[in-house]
Amino acid sequence: MVTELAAALRSYSRDGVVLTETYGDHQIPPRAVGIMLAPWANRIEDGRWTLDGTTQQLDITEPTRGHASHGLLRNTGYDLLERTESSAALEAVAFPQHGYPFLVRHRVDYALDAEGGLRVTQTLTNDSDAAAPYVLGAHPYLRVGDVPSEELTLTVPATTRFVEDERLIPRRSEPAAGEWDLRGGRTVGELTLDAGYTGLAFAAVAHDGEGEPRSVRSTLTAPDGRSVWLWQEESCRYVHVFVTDTFPGRAKGVALEPMTGAANAFNSGEGLQWVGPGESASMRWGIGSSL
Repeated sequence: MVTELAAALRSYSRDGVVLTETYGDHQIPPRAVGIMLAPWANRIEDGRWTLDGTTQQLDITEPTRGHASHGLLRNTGYDLLERTESSAALEAVAFPQHGYPFLVRHRVDYALDAEGGLRVTQTLTNDSDAAAPYVLGAHPYLRVGDVPSEELTLTVPATTRFVEDERLIPRRSEPAAGEWDLRGGRTVGELTLDAGYTGLAFAAVAHDGEGEPRSVRSTLTAPDGRSVWLWQEESCRYVHVFVTDTFPGRAKGVALEPMTGAANAFNSGEGLQWVGPGESASMRWGIGSSL
């Protein structure tokens, strides 16, 4: 199930097994569950960045830390463009405004493949007369049915992690080692994380019957061997891992967030990309499972 608000992935199940966290009909997505992120993902420090030598000031949408968080469309209703039994396409416009003087459209295409896996394509189109900066992302929370998330094992094949300050702004990167190394799998109950990773181990994997694009999987595995994973193609070389004990009704919530750039990329340049006038840029990711 997807929603007009933020084009969010509200629920996803396969063979009767719930694979994402969800929320009620009249709720705002708690902890940003399932929302799409554009034209930036994660945080921009103090809501400020520089464009052609001029400081841009965005609205502060994370008051506790003083940042602009998760783009311009998290409280926007998307228009439904197309719908079939196995797919849906939605689109919303971000108009020029203080802090982001560009006119862009964000389209989200959801589709189920023949095996019941979920495929998501996000496309940003620039209707401005100047190149526009962007970082695309998404905020799905994964689970394996009724298995308590604290009992799952989390594996993320990333060699590099970002070191954040007390306001969760990356200041440098370093090898993912020790407690930060998720390549061998860590029990979710041992973790509290809000950290970005890169250096992902992309490989050719046929995940949807459309050839073998290079992709990478971050996986949650239950004690009984069932698993769910986030896959992402090379268009998004970053993943943010958020393991929290504040998700409503759950001892632990696990968000695996595919992103085309790092937090605060509008200032650091880490993964920041630009889309030219009249052009489009896309990222592709999805959710698979072994049940």
